[in-house]
Amino acid sequence: MTFPGGRWIEHWDPEDETFWKETGERTARRNLYFSVLSEHIGFSIWTLWSVLVLFMGPEYGLTPADKFLLTSLVTLVGAVVRVPYTFAVAVFGGRNWTIVSAGLLLVPTVAAFAVMEPGTSFSTFLLVGLLAGIGGGNFASSMTNINAFFPLRKKGWALGLNAGGGNVGVPVIQLAALAIIGANGGPRVLLGIYIPLILVAAVLAARFMDNLASVKNDTGAAKDAARDAHTWIMSVLYIGTFGSFIGYSFAFGQVLTTQFGRTPLQAAYLTFVGPLLGSLIRPLGGRLADRYGGARITLWNFVAMAAATAVLVAASMAESLALFVVAFVVLFVLTGLGNGSTFKMIPGIFQNKALGKGLTGEAAVAYGRRLSGASMGLIGAVGALGGVAINLAFRQSFLSLGSGTGAFVAFLAFYAVCFAVTWAVYLRRPATRPADGPVAGAEPKAQLSHAEV
Repeated sequence: MTFPGGRWIEHWDPEDETFWKETGERTARRNLYFSVLSEHIGFSIWTLWSVLVLFMGPEYGLTPADKFLLTSLVTLVGAVVRVPYTFAVAVFGGRNWTIVSAGLLLVPTVAAFAVMEPGTSFSTFLLVGLLAGIGGGNFASSMTNINAFFPLRKKGWALGLNAGGGNVGVPVIQLAALAIIGANGGPRVLLGIYIPLILVAAVLAARFMDNLASVKNDTGAAKDAARDAHTWIMSVLYIGTFGSFIGYSFAFGQVLTTQFGRTPLQAAYLTFVGPLLGSLIRPLGGRLADRYGGARITLWNFVAMAAATAVLVAASMAESLALFVVAFVVLFVLTGLGNGSTFKMIPGIFQNKALGKGLTGEAAVAYGRRLSGASMGLIGAVGALGGVAINLAFRQSFLSLGSGTGAFVAFLAFYAVCFAVTWAVYLRRPATRPADGPVAGAEPKAQLSHAEV
């Protein structure tokens, strides 16, 4: 079904090279750019409280454990709302939902503006922080929408650029906070800057974006995606990449102030660098995955993430701030690369499954697009839960050990698990089939190589 009004495109076939060159690419890029803008501001609002806690000195009466709990709950809401946001695109249309989801960002921003002062209760901060979680949902709807606009051969670049441009919202709000703290400004100055920006994003989406009539509301796609093992396997890998990115984005400044005794201003000078580089490099992760295969890039990326985390453990134990910051920034860069490569894998995996079922041509493309779009919301939601786990791990580590070392050891072990899963599922060559044919009950062509996805 489609709703009346708005800008609807009835025919959309990006896999047709003639259509793509004549009209498709221009339209897809226009929707991509304005989708990035809305998602960018959504990320800024989602990670707003990672910045606001830097303004909250002793006069606010919050302990480090309180602040980690606050940012954990904000991350949790952002993860959960990604599921309904994914399917909102099919119900309302990509353009229409971008307008609505951008406008909804006014709610947490105005609420924070109203309560951000000493004397406000911790429970009030928690409630207003929960509202900011809706900014995390913009990623899911934006990725689902843009996935439908681009052909398979371009998805790695397009999804990487879309997500990377959104991820940049994290360091941008951190840079804005740095400038305001440096000028002795208060948190309400920061919030006042974002309120008009939200309105601009909504207006531009209304003016320049389109809805695709071919993206039908399909509740069956969600059920099929949830039943597919690859959805949950990729969710585990995305916990390792995006969960790390968003979790570290929320926690980095607090670790610097709590473990290394940096002032809020000193922490703000450092916290934006990692998220900025991790965001900018995400499209490169998608581009490398387009060229060499997402599974290969993801596998070696987890090796590098584990190595960087091992250095962080050593730096934390030695209390070496310089080594700690360098290793953390490197880890941020690697999470960005991994974000791009893992999301590129998703459409390729479901396209391979379509071929494995014997589908060809438009039927295979439609099957792959249907399941990959539905699975992205679930994968994005579960992956964001990794950010919750990271902040809770830091909270427990500081309560138990007085430092973040214990948390880093746990993260190192998880990256080893992600490496093993990537190799076993997507790169290990399947055993040769018996001469008398496939195993009874197995899909005859399901054992396609996923190394190129």
